[in-house]
Order: sequence, then structure tokens, then C-alpha cells
Amino acid sequence: MPFDIAFIGHYTKDTIVYPHLTRVVDGGAFNYGANVAARMGLKVAVATRLAREDWRVVESLERLGVTAFATATPASTCLTLTYPTANLDERTVALTSSAGPFTVEEVAGIDARAYAIGASLRGEVPVEVVRHLAATGATLALDIQGWLRIAQDGILTSDGWPGKEAILPLVTVFKTDAVEAKLLTGEDDRYEAARRLAAYGPKEVLLTHSGGVLVYHDGVCDEAPFIPQEVRGRSGRGDTCTSAYLSRRLTASPAEAVAWAAAVTSLKLEAEGPFRREMAEVEALYQRLRRKG
Repeated sequence: MPFDIAFIGHYTKDTIVYPHLTRVVDGGAFNYGANVAARMGLKVAVATRLAREDWRVVESLERLGVTAFATATPASTCLTLTYPTANLDERTVALTSSAGPFTVEEVAGIDARAYAIGASLRGEVPVEVVRHLAATGATLALDIQGWLRIAQDGILTSDGWPGKEAILPLVTVFKTDAVEAKLLTGEDDRYEAARRLAAYGPKEVLLTHSGGVLVYHDGVCDEAPFIPQEVRGRSGRGDTCTSAYLSRRLTASPAEAVAWAAAVTSLKLEAEGPFRREMAEVEALYQRLRRKG
């Protein structure tokens, strides 16, 4: 039997610098994403690359029932994320080491209904890996940050992603945030930015911003707000939201999936690290958001 969802991306050791404190946390889109999907009761796989010294993250996911296809590398990908102000959409990211690119062979044996690619920067997941996964006919989600970001003098920046026209038609769900969408489209209005990104070919554009999440699909837009009691864990917001949306979208409409994603993400924002809340809490918040909608 195939997996419901497989997450492909590097483990990242994240040093998170806020104006008032600094923390080191285990990051990576695969880690944030798998924690959500596994707690939703789905059959989950991950493919990742990391150093042996950080293998605890793989073991933690395996204890949740996740099947891990992990490759040991000389070094893990290490990032420093600096948030200079209270606006958590503003940050700089520095790369200090990399676990190197995936190969097609590392993902070829993973049969899933949906694949979620979450890289830290361009080159971690080569184009041939994307083409291989798209050719399976499964749902394919791709996060813009792993294609928009490049490393220059150790700092992650953007060159506008030349070649995007060849990749985006392969994508089912294209994830971006408001800042990234503006970089790619030049558009301040997030609805118009999502519409322009959809014109490149992805079936659904999932866009997060400080106030919530929207999904543009079939010429319409559904959205839901983030309503955390307090924000203590901004890092991993997009990865958590993507996983919650994609996991729910396997059996629900975009409108239902985006409200579910907002509920999961709201609860995740209340603490550093991956989502670890109970499904009953998510369900209660989801019902509240649906009533508001």
C-alpha cells in the first residue's frame, strides 16, 4: 500500500535569533510536515539528509510511526534565522553548512499519494527529482523557498528564480508566503500575487501571511485567519501550514483544507518546534473558523 504523504527535504539545525533571545531548534520542512501528518493519523514517509549527530530527529519521527528514508552526510544543513523586529515576516537567513543535494535514487522507492518538497535553498532538490515525482501522477506540493533562495557569501538571497516556467506546471500545490510572492511577482496585493503565480501553471497556490492563509484555485480564493493566543514559534509556520493543508486536501475541498490548515498553524505558532497538539484542539478551532467563514 502506498503512503498517504511523503515529505522530501533536508533536516536543518536552526539557530533562531529574536531581539530578546536566541534558540537552537531542529528544523526542516520534512520534520515540521511529518509531525502534522502523523498526528492526523496518516501513513507518512520522509526522505531526508543529515549528519549522524542529528539522527535523533529521525528517531523521533519513527516513534510517531513515520517511515524514514534517511541518508547520513558529513554535515547537516545549518541555518541562522534572524528576526530583527516584531514583524515576523521580516528575517535574514544565513547558511553555515549543507547536507548536499538529493538524488533520484533516494526517492525512487517511495510510493505515495502526495509528495511535499520542502528545501532550504535551490539545488537541494534538483530538477530531475521534481520531474521524477511529477511523473508518478501523484499530488505534488512544492515550497517556493527552496527555489527562490540561493546562497551568496553565506546569506540566503534571491535571484528571481530563472527557469520557474519549466517547473511550476508540474506542481499541484505551490506554497509561498506574502514576502516571497512579492519577490516573484512584484505585487503587494496577496490575492493578485496568488493569481499571477497560478498563471505559471500550478493548480493551487497556498499563500501564508502574518494574518493567515489563503488558497487560490479554479479562479477563486478561500482563506482563513491565524488566531494563536500568542506567537512563540514563527519558524516552521509555512511547513506546518502546507502539511496540514495537503494532508486534509486528500479528502476535503480547498475551503475545508485551508480552514484546517489555519487551525493547525495557529496552535503550532504558540510554541517553538514542530506541531505537537491534540487533534481535539485542532477540531475545536477548525469548527470555530468554519463558523466564522
